[in-house]
Amino acid sequence: MKKSNLLSYLLILFGAVIAIYAKAGTSQNVILLIVGILVLMFGAYKLSSTIPSVTSKEAHSFIEEEE
Repeated sequence: MKKSNLLSYLLILFGAVIAIYAKAGTSQNVILLIVGILVLMFGAYKLSSTIPSVTSKEAHSFIEEEE
């Protein structure tokens, strides 16, 4: 596993833990919740950027092959 992917997974996990911790108490800490969600979303963004996208030309040729 690449270091970048490992870092992304750790950011997602860390952000989720922060967000759950902020919500756990009787009085919700909004700033901590926002920080947790931002860290979680940043990790998800970094992880999704490593997934290659399918171009429209490739998708179009696949449709032609199916017919």
